Amino acid sequence: MDDHRQRFEALALPHIDAAYNLARWLSRSPADADDVVQEAMLRAFRAFDGFRGEDVRPWLLAIVRNCWRSRAADVRRRAHAPLPAEDDRPLAFDGPDPEAEAARASDRRRLDLLIAELPEDFREVLILREMEDMSYREIAAATGAPIGTVMSRLARARGLLKELWLARDRDAVR
Repeated sequence: MDDHRQRFEALALPHIDAAYNLARWLSRSPADADDVVQEAMLRAFRAFDGFRGEDVRPWLLAIVRNCWRSRAADVRRRAHAPLPAEDDRPLAFDGPDPEAEAARASDRRRLDLLIAELPEDFREVLILREMEDMSYREIAAATGAPIGTVMSRLARARGLLKELWLARDRDAVR
C-alpha cells in the first residue's frame, strides 16, 4: 500500500462516521448521504496531497458540505425534491424498561423532526457542535464562516429549536 493511501486512511477514515452524520442531516436521506460521503471521500483522497493542516476533520466535513451543496443545486435545477427518509430504527426494544425507552425514542424522533425543520445554516452548525462535538474554530473551518457567525447561528439554532419544542408542547395540550 502506498504512503498516500496509508496516510489518508489513518487520518481521514476515522472521521467517516462524522461525515455520514453531517451528510445525513443535510440530505435527510440515508441513500443521498451515502452518495455524498462517497463523493466527498473520493474528492478528499484526490486532494489529500494538498492538505496542509493539523486536523483533517474540519477539512473533510467542509468537503462533505460542498458535495452536498453541489448535489442539492443539481436537484434544484432538475426541480426534483427528495422523498423524506424512512425511520430505520427498530420499533421494538429488548431492554429492561420498554416504557422509558419508548418515551426516550419518542422524544428523539420529535427532536429529529424539529432539527430537520431548522434552516440549513442553523441545522448544520447545530449538528457539527452538538452531535460531532466540534469546536467553534473547527466548525468555522468546515463551513467557511467566521467564528462569530458560527456562534450566532448556533445560538439562534438552539433558540429556534427550543421555541419549536415548546410550541409543540403547547399544541399537544390544546
